[in-house]
Amino acid sequence: MSTVTLIGTRLADPGTEFVYHGEADGCAGCPYRSQCLNLTTGTRYRVTEVRENAQTLECAMHDEGVRAVEVEPVSARAAVPTKGAFAGSKARLQGPCPYIECPSHEYCEPDGVTFDREYRIAAILGDPPHDVCHLERSLELVELDLLE
Repeated sequence: MSTVTLIGTRLADPGTEFVYHGEADGCAGCPYRSQCLNLTTGTRYRVTEVRENAQTLECAMHDEGVRAVEVEPVSARAAVPTKGAFAGSKARLQGPCPYIECPSHEYCEPDGVTFDREYRIAAILGDPPHDVCHLERSLELVELDLLE
């Protein structure tokens, strides 16, 4: 189900994904607050459609203003413990990883996914892109359902 919201014009392209982080300091007193602040904090969204003929509105947070778009919540790819990982099961992220150079880091700490919550595995994607986990974790690359 899609939701109409306002986002920065630089992000207003179908397929763009972002994590909504909530209200920023510059939002105080804005006349468009109710149209912008209507998403769920910490949720990952994908722009599905840019509203045609919509005005670009001035915004204290976005230098080129904001535009009306339709967005939908989406799933996220993540690296979870291999043990017990199968489609339909629940999993948690292992925890923070200091190795930001690792090709799997974006999956060990994916945007829109928190360490303190369980998620349902929608699909198993296979091995993560790293050759060796420097934390000696046995991980599986999965698609997590973030909508629960």
